[in-house]
Amino acid sequence: MFDIPELRPTSSSLRISPEVDVPVTSRVKRIIDTAAFRRLSRVSQLGLVSMVYPGASHTRFEHSLGVYRNAIHYVQQLQNDPIFCTHIEEESVLCFLLAALLHDIGHWPFCHAIEDLRLEGLPRHESLARSLLRSDELAVAIRSDWGLDPEKIANIIAPDKGGPDASPTQKILKSMLSGPIDIDKLDYLERDSLHAGVPYGRNFDRNRLVRSLCIHPETFELAITDKGKTAAEMMVFARYVMFSEVYWHHAVRSATAMLHRAVHSLRAHWSQQGADISNLTSGWLQCTDAQLMDQLLDASRDQPWFPCVDGLFNAKRKLFKRVMQIDCLSHPELHRKLSRRPYAETVTISERIATLLAIRLQREVSSLDILVDAPPMKLEVQFRIEVKQRGGEFRSLGELSPMVQSLATKQFDDIVKRVRVFVSPELATAVKEHSIDVVELITQASD
Repeated sequence: MFDIPELRPTSSSLRISPEVDVPVTSRVKRIIDTAAFRRLSRVSQLGLVSMVYPGASHTRFEHSLGVYRNAIHYVQQLQNDPIFCTHIEEESVLCFLLAALLHDIGHWPFCHAIEDLRLEGLPRHESLARSLLRSDELAVAIRSDWGLDPEKIANIIAPDKGGPDASPTQKILKSMLSGPIDIDKLDYLERDSLHAGVPYGRNFDRNRLVRSLCIHPETFELAITDKGKTAAEMMVFARYVMFSEVYWHHAVRSATAMLHRAVHSLRAHWSQQGADISNLTSGWLQCTDAQLMDQLLDASRDQPWFPCVDGLFNAKRKLFKRVMQIDCLSHPELHRKLSRRPYAETVTISERIATLLAIRLQREVSSLDILVDAPPMKLEVQFRIEVKQRGGEFRSLGELSPMVQSLATKQFDDIVKRVRVFVSPELATAVKEHSIDVVELITQASD
């Protein structure tokens, strides 16, 4: 048993949804009160999703507290596992608890959406987390209150080592923070579902899942005993449906496509002007939601892509309209051809569609009137969960569950992440009136 204050009962706590108390010791409170952590209270968890689900305005601050609470529960369960106790010492537990609390410290507004563009010179939020952990306020608190080197926490959030070369300790901690049934997913599925006002992410037994946690003796990754099988199945399905109905809802993706084109166009404009792009975008990393919205509006005013920014961030919502949608089942070759391409190539296809559409409609069509939204280059984590049988042997959840096996038959992204074409509201009316076959146009444009 680990003798750690954060694992003991405490009378001090913070209340978060849904009526959950997060235990807070004095040294945890000091971390929460740093400027870097407080900024997360003004960075939304789901960004543009709130344009479709108005209640989904919860913050990275709230989510981080929920993930930290899950970390406590995971350690409390796993400290009875002999493999966990063999490879995890008290210092590793402290590092893990802090990594859970600070795992989103590097997040900035809409960063997941903008990171999908893979813009040169714009660091990923994990590397930003590392630099923030080295900052004076956080580093001093971590060293003085916890007796830890901030680099050790950074190495869990953004590990330098991975794969077969990682130590058992590193593999265990990584799977707990970032794996198929990690503390992050356990929180965001439930929390996003709650705030979005949909039931999909809450239809699994989290308590039974936590009580079934164990460590695989060969892979040193998080696994479950057979009593958690049904809970894990339901969690897998919850994640699938949340992507399908919330994160990749067609109107959410319209807003995302508008943001993508605006940021891509703005960066291209700055480059043409000879501006220092890295210096201009570095300020985004320290912004709150409201600050970045204002910056994008100011930088885009009187520019051709301004309708994209205006329709997102000004007083009146004005999203582009969906005129085509395909998936890997309806149009497998076209879906494969358009998925996971560099974003600049997607823009080129949009420009070709605009040219073809102008010919069909016998009118001028701007390339900025057409937005192609396709699965990004980065793939989601797959459903690799091992289940410990009563006899002690391990078998994959996909092998034991027809439902999980069915979801894993094809790449997760190919099923829930559809290719869509959006057009400006005015152009959508013309496309409908002339019965334009947009699938035919995008097929021509992508050849």
